[in-house]
Amino acid sequence: MTVESIVRGMAGLFILLSLVLAQYHSSNWLWFTGFVGLNLLQSAFTGWCPMMTILRKMGVRD
Repeated sequence: MTVESIVRGMAGLFILLSLVLAQYHSSNWLWFTGFVGLNLLQSAFTGWCPMMTILRKMGVRD
């Protein structure tokens, strides 16, 4: 897997997880969903995502 596909998968997982937590635990988890969405939006314009930097330092290939 490449860095880009891992980032997309993790973003999807985080969104689904926070939606489940908002449903069964607390609606405050929707703030996390919003944070992930904003991060995806800014990375579309800048091409940079903090998770990409972390994954590259861990040795995941581009």
